[in-house]
Amino acid sequence: MSRADDLPATSRPDPHRRLVLKGAALAAGALAAAPAVASAASAAPAPEAAPAGTPRKAAPYVNPLVLNRADPHINRHTDGFYYFTATAPEYDRIVLRRSRTLNGLSTAAESVIWRAHATGDMGAHIWAPELHRVDGKWYIYFAAAPAEDVWRIRIWVLENSHPDPFRGTWVEKGRIKTAWETFSLDATTFTHRGTRYLAWAQHEPGMDNNTAVWLSRMANPWTLTGPQIRLTTPEYDWECVGFKVNEGPYVLQRNGRVFMTYSASATDHHYCVGLLTADADSDLMNPASWSKSPTPVFTSNDTTRQYGPGHNCFTVAEDGRTDVLVYHARQYKEITGDPLNDPNRHTRVQKLGWKPDGTPDFGVPVADTPARAEG
Repeated sequence: MSRADDLPATSRPDPHRRLVLKGAALAAGALAAAPAVASAASAAPAPEAAPAGTPRKAAPYVNPLVLNRADPHINRHTDGFYYFTATAPEYDRIVLRRSRTLNGLSTAAESVIWRAHATGDMGAHIWAPELHRVDGKWYIYFAAAPAEDVWRIRIWVLENSHPDPFRGTWVEKGRIKTAWETFSLDATTFTHRGTRYLAWAQHEPGMDNNTAVWLSRMANPWTLTGPQIRLTTPEYDWECVGFKVNEGPYVLQRNGRVFMTYSASATDHHYCVGLLTADADSDLMNPASWSKSPTPVFTSNDTTRQYGPGHNCFTVAEDGRTDVLVYHARQYKEITGDPLNDPNRHTRVQKLGWKPDGTPDFGVPVADTPARAEG
């Protein structure tokens, strides 16, 4: 998502602008209200039948997988479930689904596990949640702004100690404190060689950009420790269309390397995915360890009619081996008004390929699944 930052007000969208959403998004978001921090036990979908003892064969994916859900995050947990969360286009809540299969997420019951505050912090622009299991607890990282200052966006954390994230209580652990009080969002966490890291997007004071991607070690799931380093800032033309944006980082570790994807430019059809690479034996906190692709690795495609693919994550197929790319895209190029007001970014999935040199092969965003004929 291309966002305003702490640049002068003349560079930012109107902070008092309210969303005007299309009917499809309103229908998708018509869920009952819930307290800001509450038990979600009553909303939990019933678990599905236990999987067979042998690994499932991945079914052909149905796309779009989930309508009107941007910035998707899918976590395949050791309990055999795929857990799904994403940005709802009303920007006012955090939702959760689960299924034994990727395709099953399309029709899985969706629960609201947390809602934006009516006033104060965490009151607006609830963006890009990610669900992670850390040290036996569930954590959700997300972006939010005060209800009274909707572009003062920062990173926040929820914690749930219950084994089932649909049950128990989601506790607000507070804001992740970074080096500056500036526009920040899109946090993701990963471990490498026993060390936990946080990667995120943030505006650096004095820089002529919206956001760069940063990395820091973590003292615990809601606290950074040590220095934060800049991994990438918008520099190529394809990273600077509409907004100068690097955001939405996500990590995949394969073939002796650490790959980090990120998204660039405004959230219209120019939105695309870039790639950073580091050797697994290198010091990830040394910026020189990371190399950056000079060209985007995943872009809009007129043939398949998919536009603005980005804010991706990775998961694995039901066979436990095949890597799967998860992302959002729109089915059309032309957008009226600010792309952030257009709700039709849909969650999509496809197999991630690998090149002979051991680097990921993203291909192109696949076409929509043909509708089945009735009768």
